[in-house]
Amino acid sequence: MSLVLKKVIDKKEYQAIEKIYTEAFPDNERAPMKLLIKRANQGKADFLALYDSNSLVGMAYVVCCRDLAYLFYIAVDKDKRGRGYGSQTIASLLERYRGKRFFLALEQLDKTAVNYNQRVKRHEFYKSCGLHDLPFKLKEGSVTFSAMGGCLPVENSFNKNADFTVRPEEYKELMNRYMGFIMRHLIDVRLLP
Repeated sequence: MSLVLKKVIDKKEYQAIEKIYTEAFPDNERAPMKLLIKRANQGKADFLALYDSNSLVGMAYVVCCRDLAYLFYIAVDKDKRGRGYGSQTIASLLERYRGKRFFLALEQLDKTAVNYNQRVKRHEFYKSCGLHDLPFKLKEGSVTFSAMGGCLPVENSFNKNADFTVRPEEYKELMNRYMGFIMRHLIDVRLLP
């Protein structure tokens, strides 16, 4: 396996990625594909295709601001899961955003949730990739998420004990930059303790 992350630039790639994206995320967690593409084309996000040789295996979408790198979406093609692409993608993303505070949102570990077991597996997967629970939640629209993150420092070692504070105003700045004037007034996004 030789996973390569490359910025998406081709309409055909976007169409193939949209299928993976739509299958992987529920409606209430999916931003419109046109918006994702537009923001990436404006330089407000990295829309990445994941390739193993010449085969598209997944996608990642990362929004950056200053030294923050927020993984909005990561998905592996449903027919290619269980082959190590997810963990290799996280490792590649941590390397790509080395020195940045890298974090992501995931469904809370709510024991009453219908997909509780899936949520636990996802949480354990990210832990196995070296990410750790962060002491805040993310509210995005009507959904509240848990957060996990990590950082590869400029040197070569991973420091799980590094200060990984993301202040509410930093998150707000990242989201305001990404969303733009109108959307930031329509959608409630904030960090919660």
